[in-house]
Amino acid sequence: MDVGVVGLGAIGRQVCRALDEGIPGLRLAGATARDRAKAERFLKDLRSPAPFLSLDALVEASNLVVEASTQKHLEEIAPTALKAGRDLVVLSCGGLLGRQDWVDVAAANHCRILVPSGAIAGLDGVKGARIGAITSVTMESRKPPRGLAGAPWIEQQMIDLDAITQETLIFEGPATEACRAFPANVNVVAALSLAGIGPEKTRIKIFASPERPLNRHRISVEGEFGRLT
Repeated sequence: MDVGVVGLGAIGRQVCRALDEGIPGLRLAGATARDRAKAERFLKDLRSPAPFLSLDALVEASNLVVEASTQKHLEEIAPTALKAGRDLVVLSCGGLLGRQDWVDVAAANHCRILVPSGAIAGLDGVKGARIGAITSVTMESRKPPRGLAGAPWIEQQMIDLDAITQETLIFEGPATEACRAFPANVNVVAALSLAGIGPEKTRIKIFASPERPLNRHRISVEGEFGRLT
């Protein structure tokens, strides 16, 4: 199967390297990114150099397209790949919320939209819990303040991240609002909502935590089955 990668940030590069090193049945068909010169240098340094292609050419050359870009770019990537009948792996899965039209396009063209679990484990447990009734799904996400820089919510609320010296709750609400407020930061809650009870009912609290150098996510699910944390 030929795989095309859209976006060559940290995740996209790692996907390319893994394919280049060898995954049975898969081959890197090529990649595309905003910075062509930088992307071409990276692709030429692989053990088996891969071509830089336009989005249309990449989709044409691939059986599976991996989106590792941004929610905004996904608005172009998804229809292009799905209309061509290509399976699409979406990392910027916050961009999927409310896009039933893409689901319909995928069904009409006999292809799939695939959402990886990403930075969280246990989504299989959440999906299993749906056999019964789930009453609540809540995520607490703790991130170093600078990791939230540039998010629309931070700018709209004029939050001074440099002034935060102790753990501070900066957002609480449903996944739908969180993905608009932090489009580059909380795709994990979108994945959680898709596995569970949907983005309107899935709640998230986002904390800026200066004492934490790495992201930390805690999920609580309650329902007929009991409680999963």
